[in-house]
Amino acid sequence: MQRLNLDGWLPIRVWQQGGEWRVDWCWFGDQPLRQPFFRDAVEEALRLPFNQAFRRQTPLSVLSDWQTISPGLVPSAFIFHASRCGSTLISQMLAQLDNHIVISEPPPLDALLRSELPPAERNAAIRGLLSAYGQPRRGVEQRLVIKLDAWNIGELKRLRECFAETPWLFVYRDPLEIAVSHLRRPGLHMVPGLIGTSALDDGAAFEGREDFIARRLGKLLQLGVEHCHEFAGLAVNYRELPGAMEGHLARFFALNAEQRTQVFSAVSQHAKQPAETFVADSEGKQQEASARLRERVECWAHGPYEALEQWRTASCGGGACSRWAAERP
Repeated sequence: MQRLNLDGWLPIRVWQQGGEWRVDWCWFGDQPLRQPFFRDAVEEALRLPFNQAFRRQTPLSVLSDWQTISPGLVPSAFIFHASRCGSTLISQMLAQLDNHIVISEPPPLDALLRSELPPAERNAAIRGLLSAYGQPRRGVEQRLVIKLDAWNIGELKRLRECFAETPWLFVYRDPLEIAVSHLRRPGLHMVPGLIGTSALDDGAAFEGREDFIARRLGKLLQLGVEHCHEFAGLAVNYRELPGAMEGHLARFFALNAEQRTQVFSAVSQHAKQPAETFVADSEGKQQEASARLRERVECWAHGPYEALEQWRTASCGGGACSRWAAERP
């Protein structure tokens, strides 16, 4: 084990081969991860001649071995979300900070969270994976923030088995606006069967895209509000962004005065397409929604959305928002 050296390498894939779990690693060197999604950073890194010539594949246990040799940063925050609701904006704002490592929706974490590995083996692999992501490759990093895939709200309990003390937030939005976005360009979890078995499955028959998307949104929001109550999550409405990064979200992420200014350098950009300018689109999405979509969203997603609003108001309206900052290490 003492000969193991993975400095500059990050896990980009975990998968099963012949009954054994394996890890694919990619060389990043000291390059910071500024891209909107981890997969974007991986695609860019794989174009390097070095990565085209050399591959590193290891058993899953090497994640724990590398953590023992070189412990990385412990996650300082987890970002859960209902999709298309501003979570990428938050992660991109934090990615402007040199002392932050921001990993956005890494496929290896999703694979481990939803795996059927024995709990002890799964949890050890998850800790090792996030330790690998938390390596201070430039020597200045002090905080690690992980943004998960939308459907991973169903695996929050599994993640808390590994990091029970890490604070987390759940970002959401008017579900009608989310639904319109997925009708325009569906996310993976809004296409039947595309992500495999997940906590969003309800066993109901497919009755059209509007109904399917509304049901999935309802389940996402319901899981979000249930976990907020059970595990003291911070609920964040899209309407609060980006201004909340000067207020209670700045406290949540423990940003100092200089950092609160720095994060806003990303606000004028479209979060998912940095080359484009961000334009607010809530009004357009409201107008675009069909009568059928409105009825389905009202049926399946309106109740959980209102419950989240009640939790957010009760938590922050009474000054309790400060507790998330007070509990930070």
